[in-house]
Amino acid sequence: MKPDDVANAITQALVQGGSQWLVASLVAFLPAMWTMALILHIGRPYVVRTLRRCGLRLGADVWWMSYLLMRDGVLLATLGMSLIFFAPALVANMDFPITGPLAALCLLLALAVKLSRRVDDDVAAFRLATVFLVLGATLYYFPLVFAIEAADQDYLKWFADNLTSSANPQLALIIMWVSIAGAALVAAWIFFRALASVNRKMVSQLPRTADIVPPGRHKPAIS
Repeated sequence: MKPDDVANAITQALVQGGSQWLVASLVAFLPAMWTMALILHIGRPYVVRTLRRCGLRLGADVWWMSYLLMRDGVLLATLGMSLIFFAPALVANMDFPITGPLAALCLLLALAVKLSRRVDDDVAAFRLATVFLVLGATLYYFPLVFAIEAADQDYLKWFADNLTSSANPQLALIIMWVSIAGAALVAAWIFFRALASVNRKMVSQLPRTADIVPPGRHKPAIS
């Protein structure tokens, strides 16, 4: 074997090992992101009560804006990290929670509710977003705790054999493709809703035909 072959083999091993370590680290860190997202979302009443006690208007505005940035930023970061569950090769070959793609879809639905409705002013919208977040966290926590982290426990062997993506790749891929289709539908709905909103805003800003005065003429006075 030539020295170049040895160097290439070592480089490929480091790249593959590093990529697997990175993916495994993301999967292991996602529970902390889900927990933080739930805490910040459900903690909204506490933040509102704190704002009511704040006598300084500037301090209240800074506190509220900081809370909104942290809450929505954590949700977006969690969604970005959850995109690894939409990679077929990773889902079929690595130990992922089998319902991880469904958890990512629920998180996307919660963000869609936040984008389409005033969650901070509408109680029904807040409850709907909370339902999606709790459902997504449950779909992620349950197989992670009882299947992946407890794989060496004999009395939990059924969970490890059925709720781990690498142990049940056919079902895992079906769940992944269904979740991808659902995410595509939600993304398309958000896009067309945003496009319609922009069109309505542009139309409302256009001058009315009755207000357009041809050159050289004056608009008749209203008696």
